[in-house]
Amino acid sequence: MTMEKCLIVAVADNYAIGRKNQLLWNLPEDMKYFREQTTGHPVIMGWMTFQSIGRPLPRRTNIVISIFPWPEAPEKVVVVESLDEAFQAAEKACEGAEDAKCFVMGGAYTYAEAMQTVDTLYITHVHDTVEDADAFFPEIDPAVWYPASTSETHTDPVSGLTYEFVIYRRL
Repeated sequence: MTMEKCLIVAVADNYAIGRKNQLLWNLPEDMKYFREQTTGHPVIMGWMTFQSIGRPLPRRTNIVISIFPWPEAPEKVVVVESLDEAFQAAEKACEGAEDAKCFVMGGAYTYAEAMQTVDTLYITHVHDTVEDADAFFPEIDPAVWYPASTSETHTDPVSGLTYEFVIYRRL
């Protein structure tokens, strides 16, 4: 059985995803969705993303891409040097799993590289434009991706932001 390569991200209407190595929004329903989708599966992230989280995510193999040696990697963190190595480590972590999939979860550079090879995109489309963002997601090309499922529109009770969960599959 082949492992499904997935990517998960919350994206603004202008494709913004971050500012100063932080998420742009605090959307509890999006965090819940992220947890539900990724728990039990390996997660792949760049070193900066891991630094912004500050700890390994529980109940997931955490695979961190770092081009710098990292002699004191935290327990439960697998450090690799490339996205290809990350997918190999995820494949190994998925051995014997019925639902073999991994999730690329940031940052911008890792997303841009992963878009070339992943099978599925889990995108939270947040209807907001963030002018001062400094990290962006690549455009989702309709010649490559189609929306396989779209949730109803949700509204965050605190911020008033609206958003949908869309799963895209490669054509």
